This record gives sequence, structure tokens and C-alpha cells, in this order.
Amino acid sequence: MIKENGKGLLIVISGPSGTGKGTICKRLLDEISNIKLSISMTSRKPRGQEINGVDYYFVTKDEFENRINNNEFLEYAIVYSGQYYGTPKSKIEEDLNNGTSVILEIDIQGALKVKEIVKDAIFIFIMPPSMKILKERLMNRKTESEEKVMERFKTAYKELNEFKKYNYVVVNDILDEAVDKVKSIILSERCRVDRIEDIYLDTPEEEIHEELMEKNFNNSNVEI
Repeated sequence: MIKENGKGLLIVISGPSGTGKGTICKRLLDEISNIKLSISMTSRKPRGQEINGVDYYFVTKDEFENRINNNEFLEYAIVYSGQYYGTPKSKIEEDLNNGTSVILEIDIQGALKVKEIVKDAIFIFIMPPSMKILKERLMNRKTESEEKVMERFKTAYKELNEFKKYNYVVVNDILDEAVDKVKSIILSERCRVDRIEDIYLDTPEEEIHEELMEKNFNNSNVEI
């Protein structure tokens, strides 16, 4: 009875390092139909078992800069390693136009750049339950030096002030609950009235019901 406009949703999920946004995104891919994770492009070389087109799109620095000049990115940045990372437009637009929703898991600066370009995207901020727990999560990774962890912690403290620029905030205290909340946001957004193109009768039963309603209305004695 309801015909949607058929376009997928662009869902931007970000938050400070250590909030668990990557884990949440992986769960969403398993639990929501017709949705995929955007693949970023980078100028760095693959590491370990990374696969081009699966983990990242790997290009040379010159090619990345040519793509910048051709306005092919929703957002991009140079990270501390001196390498480029960015979100290509073309594949996202193709997926959205085909009705597939796309998740962008990007940093806060990148998310705010996307917000300037894509007005109807959905922005979800993943918040830690406390700064103490965030620090513990960063320390428990055991993948970086204590100095680097403290640098990330200080950055996270500043980034938390950006949450008011998002549409939704989800606190990731208990993972299952956080995933359920993000799922509810996405499924609710799919039901928005402004995504409906038309309402139509598509079954014989509905057509018969409409005819009876019209007949009863025409035969009713209504005093004016």
C-alpha cells in the first residue's frame, strides 16, 4: 500500500577512539538487511592480509591527489603518518540509488564535512559511558604506547563536545543494548513519512473495500 522512494539511507557513525563504533557497525551488517559498510580509500600500502576493495581501496599518493582535484571524495584527510584517507563518492551514490543503505564509520572531523554536503544523511554519535571507562578501553587494547594512548584520550575529551552536531547519541555501555538502539534508529528512519512517494491500492481486497466505502458515502443521508 505504501511506495517508498527507493533510495538507501546514508548513515554516518562516529565517535572518539575506543567507544566501540567499529564493533557496533559489524553487528549492524549482520542484523539489518540491505545495508553495507562504505570502504575508504587510502594512499598507504596494504598491511598484512589486507585486500584491495575489501579493507580499503589502495591507490598511490598521486592518484589520490588527482581524485581530490576531481572532487571525487565526500571527505578526506591526511593522518599522522602522512598518508591520505578518504570516502569516495561514486560507489556510495551508486549503492544509495540502488536502494542499499550505506554506513560510513568515520572520524568526527570527517563526519562534519559530510554533513555540509549530504543534508539528509543520518548522523549517530557513539558515546562512552564515562571517561574513566574510555581510558580503560584504550589501555586494554595494548596496541599502542602509553604516550599514544594518552594522546588519543585527550583528543577524545575534546571530540565529545561535538555530539550536539549529530542527530542521535548512543551510549555504548552494554554492547547489545547499544546495537539495539542504533538498529532502532535506522529502522525508524526507514519509516519516515518523507520517504513515501505514494500510497496505492495493490490488492483486490483493498479495491473492493474502497468501492464499498465510496458507495456507503454516496448513499448516506448527510444534512448540510
